[in-house]
Amino acid sequence: MYFTDRGIEELEERRGEESVTLAWLADRLRAFVDLNPDFETPVERLATFLARDDDGIDDVDD
Repeated sequence: MYFTDRGIEELEERRGEESVTLAWLADRLRAFVDLNPDFETPVERLATFLARDDDGIDDVDD
């Protein structure tokens, strides 16, 4: 298990039932980078990964 898995698990446990918008997520990522500028590059990479994660959308059978 990676160290980050603990944070992801905590997020899922605490907020897994909530619905959020991507605008909310973007706002929270910006706030995080404002408070932690050393993490600008990893947050940018995560945001780009999420923005481009279109694999499998066309593969869903109705």
